[in-house]
Amino acid sequence: MSSLKTVFICQNCGNQNPKWQGKCPDCDSWNSFVEEEASGHSLHVLSETSPSEPVLLDQVLTVEDRIPTFKELDRVLGGGFVQGALILVGGAPGVGKSTLLLQASHAAAREKKVLYVSGEESERQTKLRGERLGLKSPNLLIAHEISLDIILSHLKKIKPAAAVIDSIQTLYKSDYNQAPGSVTQVRECAGELQRFCKQSGTTIVLVGHITKEGSIAGPRVLEHIVDVVLYFEGENHQSYRLLRAFKNRFGSTQETGIFEMTGCGLVEVQNPSGLFLQSRADSSGSVVVPVLEGQRALLMEVQALVSRSWYGIPKRTAAGIDLNRMAMILAVLEKRCGLNLGQSDVYLNVAGGMKIKEPAIDLAVAAAVVSSAKDQVIPQEWVMFGEVGLGGEVRAVPYADERIKEAARIGFKKAFLPKTNCSSLFNSKPDSIALVGIEKVQEILCNF
Repeated sequence: MSSLKTVFICQNCGNQNPKWQGKCPDCDSWNSFVEEEASGHSLHVLSETSPSEPVLLDQVLTVEDRIPTFKELDRVLGGGFVQGALILVGGAPGVGKSTLLLQASHAAAREKKVLYVSGEESERQTKLRGERLGLKSPNLLIAHEISLDIILSHLKKIKPAAAVIDSIQTLYKSDYNQAPGSVTQVRECAGELQRFCKQSGTTIVLVGHITKEGSIAGPRVLEHIVDVVLYFEGENHQSYRLLRAFKNRFGSTQETGIFEMTGCGLVEVQNPSGLFLQSRADSSGSVVVPVLEGQRALLMEVQALVSRSWYGIPKRTAAGIDLNRMAMILAVLEKRCGLNLGQSDVYLNVAGGMKIKEPAIDLAVAAAVVSSAKDQVIPQEWVMFGEVGLGGEVRAVPYADERIKEAARIGFKKAFLPKTNCSSLFNSKPDSIALVGIEKVQEILCNF
């Protein structure tokens, strides 16, 4: 009797080796190889599918019938659930993935039938959570199941317009001997669900666990199989949550949905700029900057604190801003503006725990540092944005008109921006806000 052939599979990235290795050569993770049975079921299943005939591109019928949920989620998706799409939603434990998708299922069930399958909660537990969120719908069905074969039979019988499976790491397929959550089970279950949703037109949303590094657990091929990859982010000490798209075959990956976690579930934030500025202090080192999150501008507060250093090497700390970018701006201020920061500690922070990566924040960071170093308060009616180059020049940034409109809507009276952007916006700006073009970063000192 021949023994079963086994291989060692990395549980982090899916790399296969005939023998055990301490460190994965692909993802550099340690002690991640697990011995699993090498099976050919996957190829057998694929060979049984009926072949399809090629058709002309112009003859393919395209009817974009999206299933609407609620505004912020639809914004990230590009207009709602697309029929036959496979969507993956990842996020840290406790951030609210299940709450988000249960509310989305309830919203989608206003007109069409939706199935919510939980492998981690019983029907009673899901019902208790739904009652806490105030969800009632005759078109929303719930089930507790981890067997993929049974889930597929439910989908074929019920024929819902959309289905949520929470989570892909809890599913198993009986053809394989591996435990739920293993690389083989995750890969094969995702592949089966992908084939089903493409053939039936049912939208399927998968919840994915994430690793300690922040990536979705399981083989990397999981993110390649799905049509949309969403990450639900949030800090434990903050009530707001951000939904971002890292892959979207049916829309933009530049949009961001903003929610607030309350005792009654997730609430869409209608005025995010007001949320981030509601506790702004009238002190030196505080500047408001309009930043882009997707296609919309948000106003955020950049804070700087410059204090005397009591150590041999001054301290540089940044929260929400890239530390290397901060070091570059400080060097420009010292070289081009003559601002002596060599004996001072510098702390930078984006209020509210947000993280800003775009270079349009440079001018606001420089102004905040100068304001704190000179201990002079910047008027609360001012906003600033622009990219700072190594020569001290202030470079133009995209979507300046959107930033100015958002600042004017909130009530700001003066905006400092790159001179190139200023000249193009002079005739189209709102009447309630004045524009000041900045060509060199040294010009900031003239306003203090």
